[in-house]
Amino acid sequence: MGPLAGIKIIELAGIGPGPFAAMLLADMGATVIRVDRKQKADLGIDMPPRFNVMNRGRRSVAVDLKSKDGIEVVLRLISQADGLVEGFRPGVMERLGLGPDLCLARNPRLVYGRMTGYGQDGPMSSVAGHDINYIALSGVLGMIGEKGRKPVPPLNLVGDFGGGGMFLVFGLLCGLLEAKSSGKGQVVDTAMTEGSALLANILFGLRGVNQWSEQRGDNVLDGGAHFYDTYETKDGGYMAIGAIEKVFYVKLLELMGLNQADFEPQLDKSRWPAWKVRFTEVFKTKTRDEWTKILAHEDACAMPVLSTTEAMQHSHNQARGAFVTHEGVTQVAPAPRFSRTRPELTLPACKPGEHTAEVLGDFGFASAEIDKLIAAGAIA
Repeated sequence: MGPLAGIKIIELAGIGPGPFAAMLLADMGATVIRVDRKQKADLGIDMPPRFNVMNRGRRSVAVDLKSKDGIEVVLRLISQADGLVEGFRPGVMERLGLGPDLCLARNPRLVYGRMTGYGQDGPMSSVAGHDINYIALSGVLGMIGEKGRKPVPPLNLVGDFGGGGMFLVFGLLCGLLEAKSSGKGQVVDTAMTEGSALLANILFGLRGVNQWSEQRGDNVLDGGAHFYDTYETKDGGYMAIGAIEKVFYVKLLELMGLNQADFEPQLDKSRWPAWKVRFTEVFKTKTRDEWTKILAHEDACAMPVLSTTEAMQHSHNQARGAFVTHEGVTQVAPAPRFSRTRPELTLPACKPGEHTAEVLGDFGFASAEIDKLIAAGAIA
């Protein structure tokens, strides 16, 4: 059983960072109940439920959130929970009758986790958006891309997951720890703009001492440096180079067959463009697999750029069990690892409402009461 065994979380179904946070909690052993809408929500990117792996590890109840009886069902679930995850725009939960004041009145120890793009207040709080919009406002998107080219979205990893779901989980766990001593719950206000900015905090620090240029592709970590970039190989593959420290830089030059003296001083930015041209020429002389054989097992900080299929098949990832096939669906295994309370996959991603009667029974609803709620259309 994972380290969060015994913790109960209610998740109000949403998209992106909310489900990701709930998945992480469930992976670590928490009992997470997902409250899905009775009606199809048409949110996010549609896919067959079993492949929506961010929904793994938890049971689902389907509730009519426009029904008074349905809201009462959710409040009864919340009254027995340790934490809650919701990702609606500010004010929506209050209008539904599930705002933090009402929920904390039912359960004073509840840690109420709120996930939004811009936060619960401020002039942008009610504006619609997605990952790309939030990291644009935080200043992070403007740092990513090639020199002289437009900013490049880093998938939806920085806002939704790194700056959103991860920070929501961190906030919830902090709140749960504090509630153990105080006996009181509280609201966790998680904003993807702030979380994504915090991920880039070191870069804001470097900017403060003029060690980070506002121009994309002009810095050590954004592809500006010849020793921290990707290079195309003879066969159209790519190698990722990250030889920042001197010892690794020297080893890389040696294995590339280059004279170290011709590439010093390493941090002379005026010479980076010419050195990148030379690196580009050298990497195109061999295939990706040939360079992998030369570089990957040496202290040169160089690795092949793998596709998702190749990553799942790589010997290191297989040895670590980094990817698993669960109920016929290949996906990433829970992380991090624990020596004693080991997390494991339990339930596959399910259909909305698949466990409604089962979950309500576990939370103390009588069979006749469940039947009545179904007949009234409050649950499905």
